[in-house]
Amino acid sequence: MGLHTKRKDRIRDVKLVRNYIKNADGSVLISSGNTKVVCTASIQDKVPPHLRGSGTGWVTAEYSMLPRSTSTRMKRERFKVGGRTMEIQRLIGRSLRAVVDLKLLGEQSIIIDCDVIQADGGTRTTSINGGFVALIDALRKLSKEKKLEVWPVKDYLGAISVGIVDGEALLDLAYEDDYKASVDMNVVMTGKGRFIEIQATGEEYSFSGNELDKLIELAKKGISEIIEIQKNKIGELK
Repeated sequence: MGLHTKRKDRIRDVKLVRNYIKNADGSVLISSGNTKVVCTASIQDKVPPHLRGSGTGWVTAEYSMLPRSTSTRMKRERFKVGGRTMEIQRLIGRSLRAVVDLKLLGEQSIIIDCDVIQADGGTRTTSINGGFVALIDALRKLSKEKKLEVWPVKDYLGAISVGIVDGEALLDLAYEDDYKASVDMNVVMTGKGRFIEIQATGEEYSFSGNELDKLIELAKKGISEIIEIQKNKIGELK
């Protein structure tokens, strides 16, 4: 019996260790159950070519998994980023940009690196949750250095996985549950309860509107709990 089948509507234990990497402009080690991700933020005094001269900043993300983050060794993506990795880092970047007013950032970029050191399901959602904390710490550094005139973050940000396993809706899937899931969904939301992204897939299974509604309600519950944990660590957004 998997961890989730015992919890059903409870998130895994979430722990945040800030300032985990001393050289980064913001960093956190985030644990969600047995999934562990190191998220670092790097400030750059430049923006991508399409934003030069616009006065607008940029927030983006990169994602990777260490070779022994999984039960068997994964090859490093040295020269070419795989499709799954590209999809995940775009998701992280989109999610973070959704809660930042890029015009208030000025022509500066913040790169969030999410490195999975141990994977047990939910690596992309854990990366978003940790990446947000690293981003806040980097922006506070800019603010302290008088490089921000107005605070640019509009809201908190949280993400969680939900799914249907053995006919039951479950919250925050570990790998064992994700592997057996007939429906797998990732949800990203703001602190005010607005949706940023919903990714839902049936695996040899179709799901009803009622099942979808139940999954979304579970996700809302989980994300609200995650955001409360973030608030306890980082306080008010300023």
